[in-house]
Amino acid sequence: MALSWFLSLFLTSTLLSGCHSAAQNDRKAYIVYMGDITPQSEQSTSAPLHMSMLQNVVGRDVAPGSLLHSYKRSLNGFVAKLTEKEAQEMAGKEGVVSVFPSEKQKLHTTRSWDFIGFPQQVERCTVESDIIIGVFDTGIWPESDSFDDKGFGPPPSKWKGSCQTSNFTCNNKIIGAKYYRSDGTFEDGDIKSPRDSDGHGTHTASTAAGVLVGGASLLGLGSGTARGAVPSARLAIYKVCWEDGCQDADILAAFDDAIADGVDIISISLSSGLEDYFKNSIAIGSFHAMRKGILTSTSAGNGGPSLTTLTNFSPWTLSVAASTIDREFLTKVQLGNDKTFEGFSINTFDLKDKMFPIIYGGDAPNTTAGIEQSFSRYCTTGSLDQNLVKGKIVLCDSFTRGRGAILAGAVGMVITGRESGEVSETFPLPTSYLNPDDGAQIYIYINSTGSPMASISKSNEAKDRLAPYIPSFSSRGPNPISPNILKPDLAAPGVNILAAWSPIAPVLEGFEDDKRVVAYNFLSGTSMSCPHASGAAAYVKSFNPTWSPAAIKSSLMTTANPMSADLNSEAEFAYGAGQINPLNAACPGLIYDAVEDDYISFLCGQGYTTKLLQIVTGNSNSTCPDQGSHETTPDLNYPAFALSTTPSQTINHVFNRTVTNVGSPTSSYKANLVAPPGLKITVNPSVLSFKSLEEKLSYAVTVRGTVDKKVVVSASLVWDDGTYQVRSPIVVYVPT
Repeated sequence: MALSWFLSLFLTSTLLSGCHSAAQNDRKAYIVYMGDITPQSEQSTSAPLHMSMLQNVVGRDVAPGSLLHSYKRSLNGFVAKLTEKEAQEMAGKEGVVSVFPSEKQKLHTTRSWDFIGFPQQVERCTVESDIIIGVFDTGIWPESDSFDDKGFGPPPSKWKGSCQTSNFTCNNKIIGAKYYRSDGTFEDGDIKSPRDSDGHGTHTASTAAGVLVGGASLLGLGSGTARGAVPSARLAIYKVCWEDGCQDADILAAFDDAIADGVDIISISLSSGLEDYFKNSIAIGSFHAMRKGILTSTSAGNGGPSLTTLTNFSPWTLSVAASTIDREFLTKVQLGNDKTFEGFSINTFDLKDKMFPIIYGGDAPNTTAGIEQSFSRYCTTGSLDQNLVKGKIVLCDSFTRGRGAILAGAVGMVITGRESGEVSETFPLPTSYLNPDDGAQIYIYINSTGSPMASISKSNEAKDRLAPYIPSFSSRGPNPISPNILKPDLAAPGVNILAAWSPIAPVLEGFEDDKRVVAYNFLSGTSMSCPHASGAAAYVKSFNPTWSPAAIKSSLMTTANPMSADLNSEAEFAYGAGQINPLNAACPGLIYDAVEDDYISFLCGQGYTTKLLQIVTGNSNSTCPDQGSHETTPDLNYPAFALSTTPSQTINHVFNRTVTNVGSPTSSYKANLVAPPGLKITVNPSVLSFKSLEEKLSYAVTVRGTVDKKVVVSASLVWDDGTYQVRSPIVVYVPT
């Protein structure tokens, strides 16, 4: 009887334990966002009370480690392991704004600053050394010459941050550094400190605020002086990205700290989700940063050239597209018949004109692995026969990073199929990327001679006379959530950018077989354009320390250099207001300012409720008009105009804007309009006369007419007083 009872108890216990383990396996990390921290809510931000909320949903028997992190410095909320059903229940609790999964997000110079008209000798303000840029990325390599603190004084008194000194030392340039890993799991290549083993974070930080370093190059390519926009500014590093990506929970934890630490600008070259604004870690964090006077600069994304591929688009952030500079790298392929072809790549290897046999990948399938010619021609990993490829240059029919060629023992690679708009890439072996016609000529040569030979030269620097334009990878608008907010905001250099690098990171990101050790490296992406804009924003703030994030953003947008739709048919959805011009942005003449209440009114118009927005802001005065009232939601005071319509629909739309005079105390601005056929655009009043600085005047832009099936129709408004030209793009478009 006793044995029977014991076995019954044991089996029940085992079954319950198994069910508990299964339930744990169904759980994943969710962010429970609870809005702002206020004096009234401070009692609800402690970990014990967050645990109480968790127990209320999960039960008293909460598994150890279920509460992963509590946000409690700048915003309220926590990260917990929940099932989908538990997350839904938690979302219905009083005081909870949203509950959403902590997803993994992706990471998205010697010439670039000069190209955009921002030379070393620009006027600088002594306040620049008080500006702190917070960089959210893979960490930093503090010993890089780009972060030398020679000549720097102690950190500004406003700084409240800290330095995690495990395997890491801060200085008076890098004044703070932290790392975040809420789930506590690390990959083999991860370093448990703010130190950068990837290179990406070191690159972005030095682009924004690196000191001047002469003679910087990638193994002789691109030699010159590497520098950031604000060499005297300080850096605060928040390592949120690891070998397996960047968790939303860690991104939000970094915002929680950075806002309280006292940074002035946040630079975040990462993707974000396409959920609504308050189920998006970057949108949430940057909203709280905005409320504290901190502008967040974000990368637009690398999902182009298709429309509506943006990953950062909230109106309170700066969304930055990538543009080219006038430097490109060309790599010659010399054939045994003395014909030469020029392709694109950043090739640091020098074969010294030595000829090697060249073979077509389609003629070298790895048949022992069941690979056919139709597949081996792409030279993917494992597709090539080592016995046929070793010691030869291989011709490949599609873009590949080179792992397949390297593993097969190739000494070089020629890739065919390059399309216009693609950028030069780095490869782990001598490589040239050719257009289809030139690739076809090499294929014909291989098949027309018994012993085809070839050599690949080290790259040469060339001038891209079409620059600037937007490369194909840069994500395009329109804004997927708020169609009448133009995104991206502007463009900045993001192609072939030379900047500091981690010496333990491979030159080719993610390719561990690349054994080159370098202090500077080339990267392309909106990850590179973002820190250009971050540095430019810091430059503007150094001259205008009291300006709001919206004012700084306005100055950068309205002074941007217009770009050409002839080179990018997506027009403003590719480049926003145009190419960034930091020199003019420091004194733009007029600014379009916006404060928290303006964004609340905007969010009301997006359908958010008074109750939710009061939790987000911690302010009982944050209210939306009653649904039954006739009060209309005012336009957000944005430095650009966008209007979504349908083909042949009659348009009669009015935009209302207010500008603040920051130029000449007494000035008169005249409106200059450029409008395409089919649209009639008027401005009322057409003259703005200011009598003092900081005076605000309002005007209205009326757009009438029809748009045919053309996706994007571009116009512009320039306010001109003879000294300052304040330009805003006007876009009317038909969603696709």
